Amino acid sequence: MNKTTNVQCIGFIMDGNRRWAKEQGLLTYEGHRKGGEVLAESIRWVRDAAIPHAVYYAFSTENWKRSEAEVGYLMDLFREWLQRIENRFVTTIEDETEDPVKIRIVGRREDFAPDIVAQMNQLEAKSQGHADAKTTIWIALSYGGRAEIVAAVNEAVARGEYVTEESFEKLLWTADLPDPDIIVRPGGEHRLSNFMTWRSVYSELMFLDTHWPALTKQDFDDILTQYEQRERRKGK
Repeated sequence: MNKTTNVQCIGFIMDGNRRWAKEQGLLTYEGHRKGGEVLAESIRWVRDAAIPHAVYYAFSTENWKRSEAEVGYLMDLFREWLQRIENRFVTTIEDETEDPVKIRIVGRREDFAPDIVAQMNQLEAKSQGHADAKTTIWIALSYGGRAEIVAAVNEAVARGEYVTEESFEKLLWTADLPDPDIIVRPGGEHRLSNFMTWRSVYSELMFLDTHWPALTKQDFDDILTQYEQRERRKGK
């Protein structure tokens, strides 16, 4: 049975891939690969729960500082992930009763190799053909909350505009994304790490000891149950 929820937007910080691999006696690469599998599975969970939006923090602006070898194989994995998401949720649907999703990618797209940028563009364009899709999946790649705000400030300056909160929000990379109701961080860390800096001000935060590659459908259902038990005051 699918869990029903009032959540309109959920955010995931995909943390713990490397620690999970170490605990399993595997190479770091295998932790990231398994994390990609959980990404694909969780898209199905979100869609089946009829959550309109989900945003995944997959690669931060700071992640470029990792070793050249790790960044290199992450780029190869991104190529695999993007193709898998297109095949599974956009181009072909494995089960004819399943619904497609829309895909949005946010961040500094220009940081990536041209072939990855082409994949991103193709994935987004194809998914926009599903006008009746009930769920939009946002993938944050080379994303940082501060970088997003700085980019919006520079855009406002270039336009010579005086901004309000409402008009400034329209300049963000995530302009069409609702503020997350929940932000979930597996992996045992208790911080947001530059994720959704503008949009997280009233998000419910859930920190899990479970690493991202070990996340299960039951964990997801428990997250939704916990959310429904919380009282959201939003400063009132």
